[in-house]
Amino acid sequence: MEPVRFGRARRGTTPYPDGYARTSVDAVAREAGVSKRTVYDYYGDKRTLFLDVVTRTQAGHEARFRELLDETLPPDPPDLEAALTAFGRAFASGVVQTRERSAMVRLVVAEAAHFPDLLERWREVGPQQQMLADRLAHLAERGLLDIPDPVEAAAYLGILVTAQVNNRTLYGTLPISPEELADLVASGIRVFLRAYRPTAD
Repeated sequence: MEPVRFGRARRGTTPYPDGYARTSVDAVAREAGVSKRTVYDYYGDKRTLFLDVVTRTQAGHEARFRELLDETLPPDPPDLEAALTAFGRAFASGVVQTRERSAMVRLVVAEAAHFPDLLERWREVGPQQQMLADRLAHLAERGLLDIPDPVEAAAYLGILVTAQVNNRTLYGTLPISPEELADLVASGIRVFLRAYRPTAD
């Protein structure tokens, strides 16, 4: 059985419009093109199905994030600021302009209080943050950055390139122009480099 998308009533619509509580197993079965009994046989209950959907979706995001990181912020960039800016634009665009990701973030925020497993995952250092931390640590080893704590620096970089974009768009609900997004990312990168660029002895 292929993984299903919670609350997506028909193809071409925004994913997860109805949330966890209002999405019936009947609706999930219709979307997946299987019987309700098949859903229960495969997952056991709706709660397990929901957590599996979140896990599979996050795994897909992690794979795309690795590609994005390698394409925009390579281990040996010829121009660090340009590479960080390219990464920031691509990451911020992916966060706010990908309907599935934006919908998933809103869904997880709405349901996390009812799912302790989701809260624990949210508190932990996730795979994407660790990937970025490893890349920043490498850049620090090359002398391009001064980073005592790469995991912390990765968290700040993510915040600096997405926080204002998320606020302006209500996590992807409202549109934003490419020019405005670029300006917000550029300002975040300037702050990041002011904090982590090596200073002369």
